[in-house]
Amino acid sequence: MFEVGVIEEAGAAEVALDPIRARLLALLAEPHSATSLAAIVGLPRQKVNYHLKTLESHGLVELVEERRKGNVTERVLRATAASFVISPAALAAVQPDPSRSPDKLSARWLLAVAARLVKEVGQLITGAARAGKPVATFTLDGTVRFASAADRAAFAQELTAAVTALVSRYHDESAPGGRDHRVIVAVHPSIKPRADQAQTEIAAQTETRES
Repeated sequence: MFEVGVIEEAGAAEVALDPIRARLLALLAEPHSATSLAAIVGLPRQKVNYHLKTLESHGLVELVEERRKGNVTERVLRATAASFVISPAALAAVQPDPSRSPDKLSARWLLAVAARLVKEVGQLITGAARAGKPVATFTLDGTVRFASAADRAAFAQELTAAVTALVSRYHDESAPGGRDHRVIVAVHPSIKPRADQAQTEIAAQTETRES
């Protein structure tokens, strides 16, 4: 089982977003049969089995083992990942396009870039899995607390200069056998766990006043 699975097909996204199937997916982080799941969710085994077959047909769950009980064969299933993200590729007609309105100070442009990141890394993971090869990636994730909006702006300027210098040093347009790598650096206000909509709006209003 993977830690994170990427849903790239519209049909699989529709299936995963169904409330009952989403709950079954969460429970299937551990192996279960239709019978054991039915007892947990309070639904008839036949109905649970129908949902499981639908999830399995879209590659969201997989067979772990089959147990023979008398004249019945019990299928034990598990989710193919502990959690899932839906790629913008599943909404091809309306997926964000960061090239349409690039604006380094726009939160919506950041969202469009992040969506492209999910799409591209998802495609890399899928392709690498088929080829049996790893994906070469590197990730930094941290938090910085700014004393003021002015400090935040100064940080952004210094970060831009540092990254630009680093890219200039290592970028080789004519390198034989070289491969382009996308570099994304983002800074945004952090949100505390279980923050509700009101907290999010307050954070946004505070950012607006400081700016």
